[in-house]
Amino acid sequence: MPERHYYEQKEYTKKYLIPFFEKHIPQFKNFRILEIGCAEGGLVEVLSELGADIVGLEISQSRINTAKEKNADLKIIQGDISNPKLVEKFPEKFDMLIMREVIEHVPDKQSTFNNLRKLLKEKGYLFITFPPKYSPFAGHQQIARSFLKVIPYLHLLPESFLKKISALLKEKKGFVEEIKLNYSTGISINYFERLYSLYGFIPIVKEFYLFRPIYKLRFGLPTVKLIDIPFFREMITFGCENLLQKKF
Repeated sequence: MPERHYYEQKEYTKKYLIPFFEKHIPQFKNFRILEIGCAEGGLVEVLSELGADIVGLEISQSRINTAKEKNADLKIIQGDISNPKLVEKFPEKFDMLIMREVIEHVPDKQSTFNNLRKLLKEKGYLFITFPPKYSPFAGHQQIARSFLKVIPYLHLLPESFLKKISALLKEKKGFVEEIKLNYSTGISINYFERLYSLYGFIPIVKEFYLFRPIYKLRFGLPTVKLIDIPFFREMITFGCENLLQKKF
């Protein structure tokens, strides 16, 4: 599984992320970049090969180990983006931060955004993506062994009911607790927008997806965008993709 993630990260970076960055930030290859939650390091490796000065930050030592097994030269540091002392590890600020599918797992959103602001140079860029808290699969129920993996909004059901169904279907131990944890730490689009405004970011690109760009690589599905409709966007958006810029 870790190896599959590594190769997916590399392919997605080459096929989608690099063209996206080239379109909206043509000079990004000359940037000093930090990827937050770099996992197995696929993106870090690809951008390093392009000549970017890129560092990875990852909380899981096992994922760092996998990244180092693939490429021992990668610059990856273990750390928690919400830790107030994290910025001490990076005396030099960055031109760009990349944070994909991470913010929804971090309990302390305000400390996280405070660190993002401190780590970034003035007018620097933050690329951040996440599934909204009330979206169909925000509980990450796709980790299930049974048909529960395809049931939308599962994380919104009562925990007692989910535990009974999970036991009946012989799901792995801790399945219900995990999807409920993902739900509890999730972030809504409205709260996300309030946070980035509070911490001095402005939107450059903001997209809502029914079928996210990564689905083309994973499932062969076409990318489908959604229009920005208040309230409904929270419930039907599978992925929110944002390019922000620090204004102060």
